[in-house]
Amino acid sequence: MKEKHINNRFPIARVAIPFVLAGILLSIISLSLGRKELFFLFSLLTSFIAFFFRDPNRISPISSEGAILSPADGKILEVKDVGDKIKISIFMSLLDVHVNRIPVSGEIKEVKHTAGKFFRANLDKASEQNERNMILLKPKNSSDPFVIIQIAGILARRIICWVREGDQVVAGQRFGLICFGSRVELFVNKECKILVTPGQKVKAGVSVLGYSYRQLLLPNRRSL
Repeated sequence: MKEKHINNRFPIARVAIPFVLAGILLSIISLSLGRKELFFLFSLLTSFIAFFFRDPNRISPISSEGAILSPADGKILEVKDVGDKIKISIFMSLLDVHVNRIPVSGEIKEVKHTAGKFFRANLDKASEQNERNMILLKPKNSSDPFVIIQIAGILARRIICWVREGDQVVAGQRFGLICFGSRVELFVNKECKILVTPGQKVKAGVSVLGYSYRQLLLPNRRSL
């Protein structure tokens, strides 16, 4: 687990800090040389990078046991039954915060990256054909795993994941990000009560997508 990224205290993701500092330096150099056009160009690029990689601190709800938090900012594309799971697809536009967060507390059982294509992330075929990263998460007090899939988009050429197999994770904590427009899918058990509908906007680590009743019914349950 890359704790310095997960416990980030900067207003932007740590992966973007070198680029922001470089942009500031180039802006200063351009201004000192009297190249105002380059100064405005580098300033604009630096501002865009800082905006895109913003990483605001968030307080996750802890009063509701069994709550399933959104793993991503964006718009719900679909809520669909697939076999013994329910799939919740979230589209992240260029304007959304792109840092992803853990939906429920538990243990990371597997992390697997799969190479693929780069179709627009809001298309159905992106789920099966685009480059993606799968995270198998076993919730506390439950034997049924959740599946989180980070999916690249037409501009997204890099998927970043900070957790590894065996890591103990807490609902609402950061676990990765996807660059420049993307999609995140969450597969939960059919016993879960889903509250969101297509078209709804959600925030990672804050919005409650639903509740896991199986987890609620087990003894020694703990609040997320």
